[in-house]
Amino acid sequence: MVTVNRFDRRCNVWSESESRQRRTLLRSAAAVVVAGLASAGGPRSAQAQNQSGPGAAPRLAPTLPLLKAPRLQSGQTIGLVAPSGAVAERLPLEIAIDTLTALGFKVKESPHLRARRGHFAGTDAQRAAAVNAMFADPQVHGVLAITGGSGANRILPLLDYATLRRTPKFVGGFSDITALLHAVHSQTGLVTYHCPAGVSEWNDFSWRHFKGVAMEGTPVLMRNEPDKGSLPAPREDRTLTIRGGLGRGPLLGGNLAVLSSLCGSGYLRSFDGAILFLEEINEFIYRVDRMLSTLKLAGILDRLSGVMLGAFTNCTPGEGFGTLTLDEVFEDYFGSLGVPVYRGASFGHIKRKFTLPLGVPAEIDASAGTVRLLEPAVV
Repeated sequence: MVTVNRFDRRCNVWSESESRQRRTLLRSAAAVVVAGLASAGGPRSAQAQNQSGPGAAPRLAPTLPLLKAPRLQSGQTIGLVAPSGAVAERLPLEIAIDTLTALGFKVKESPHLRARRGHFAGTDAQRAAAVNAMFADPQVHGVLAITGGSGANRILPLLDYATLRRTPKFVGGFSDITALLHAVHSQTGLVTYHCPAGVSEWNDFSWRHFKGVAMEGTPVLMRNEPDKGSLPAPREDRTLTIRGGLGRGPLLGGNLAVLSSLCGSGYLRSFDGAILFLEEINEFIYRVDRMLSTLKLAGILDRLSGVMLGAFTNCTPGEGFGTLTLDEVFEDYFGSLGVPVYRGASFGHIKRKFTLPLGVPAEIDASAGTVRLLEPAVV
């Protein structure tokens, strides 16, 4: 995978000092969101942040009617935006544009796609304006994030959700883009897409899933495709059942760190009856545990229909005194929910990725390690 910069959470292993910096940035982003809500009167669901009683978890945004964008077609224009981190080198940008062009799309760069302010791709206002402009542009048919990184939380109060709802379009990405996907979905009802970013490796597996979901609108059955090569049994792309069975509900999820940072913000809809999907990279296991506890305390784990865990890349014990294993952490949080759960699904900071549409009803088969869309994600 292409390494863009040290803040891009897709590839690199962070040092302890860099991890501390990341936590500081997330806290700063949360402060900006809160300040934006206070000054702007909050998102559409601001009243949902109120407590229902002493000790009650913050309410989540009420679920809006599902809004689907027109399916993407070959020859249409994809608007490339950078809602989060900057791309430090020119080559990954050129590869992304060449790749999307080779896949049959025209590409329009946002004015600040190559901008940089610190590790961000320009100021908060510039990054938000780029997303708003792509939705307002009738010549643009889909909006794709060039990369993740950090900083999408900061622009959420600055997005024009009324315009986004009036002009529904494909919008996708993953990792830090989880914040954008959930904000747009919760405030407009629009289906958003956890999918490869611009700089991702658009291999045949990823392209087939993207095309089937976002272009053809087929009821895609998504399963890993492990290849044992010359080995007696496959070692990569395997799934592991935590609790077997079938479950149905809308797909909701993304990057664990970003999702947990949105709790209480008003930019998450209700997860009641949902199939929760999660992925992570470069986090010590005790931090994974802490972030899952945040989701639990926020009530997100209370009434799920299923759980699908993707790649938890480089999530290790770290240094110091002991830790739980990922197996133990997942069992603690998901084993007693009474719903189907499996891990190892093909999404996250890995090369081969599913395209998962937020809000679309799906069926999980944790025994078989599959997820199937129950209706088209596009119109």
